[in-house]
Amino acid sequence: MTAREALLAEAAKRILIIDGAFGTEIQRWKLAEADYAGSLGLSRDQKGNNDILALTKPEVPESIHRAYFEAGADIAETNTFSANRISQADYGAEHLVREINLASAQLARRVADEFTAKDGRPRFVAGAIGPTNKTLSLSPDVNDPGFREIDWDELVSVYHEQAAALVEGGADFILIETVFDTLNAKAGIMAVKQLERELGREIPIMLSMTLTDLSGRNLSGHTVEAFWYAVRHARPLTVGLNCSFGATQLRPHVRALSQIADALIMVYPNAGLPNELGQYDELPETTAALVREWAEGGQVNVLGGCCGSTPDHIAAIARAAQGLPPRQLPQLEPVTRLAGLEPFTVAA
Repeated sequence: MTAREALLAEAAKRILIIDGAFGTEIQRWKLAEADYAGSLGLSRDQKGNNDILALTKPEVPESIHRAYFEAGADIAETNTFSANRISQADYGAEHLVREINLASAQLARRVADEFTAKDGRPRFVAGAIGPTNKTLSLSPDVNDPGFREIDWDELVSVYHEQAAALVEGGADFILIETVFDTLNAKAGIMAVKQLERELGREIPIMLSMTLTDLSGRNLSGHTVEAFWYAVRHARPLTVGLNCSFGATQLRPHVRALSQIADALIMVYPNAGLPNELGQYDELPETTAALVREWAEGGQVNVLGGCCGSTPDHIAAIARAAQGLPPRQLPQLEPVTRLAGLEPFTVAA
């Protein structure tokens, strides 16, 4: 079975579970700068460079992977959200991008396979690719709307480097997540498609959009429906929403996407909204009850957590979704569907 076929086979049986937050879990370790830096001899302060822990303190991401699998996760995300040349340049570690991604994927693969060997239940690894801190759609200079800090070819190259190392390390899928700029996501898609041609096999893509305001748009202005029409050509294995707000605010957007997407729906929201100190207070049972509503409504295939979520949240979500039937993919009328910032369907 291919990775796509294997995940679809499991998703036909039940609602699957993806893991939760990494950043907030790493914070619990209260690591010092020396823990991040290790013996790599980097010239810049590494505190907060979570991705580099795969090289300097791998027991940290490994323990987090284990905790999420023990909580009931079927899919592990690699700890590589910022493991790209652009983001790592802030730490002077851009030359380590391949090593970071390779080590992170190998670590997640090893733990996933270990859990599968215990009970025979397939575990999957999603190579996580974040949006970088640059945007193709918007100018960072209010006085020069046409200015861009990065161009298309460079971003495709950045994503290609990261995806290639993740796949080499054993990732089943490439998860292009927290998409605030749809054009950035399309650059990621192109990078994966280039890699597919080079390797001579499919690399399934997962796409996850993040909303930046309550109107239901990402930073580049696309509605959930318009985003789907803009990326549907990539035949993603899953499409959905992550981060953004808590589950309550995502409810109408999950419903809208579930009605139009002929792909699995994966949603992993934050554990509510942060308090004035930037901390997440939403209890696991609260989050689980909220996402269970989507499951009961037949709107989701994969559930998990983003910022502020913990292994306890994932365990509660797994219990809440247990026994509920997975969403059935809609049968869509074959018409032309286009997208600007709003969706547009050409009448048959």
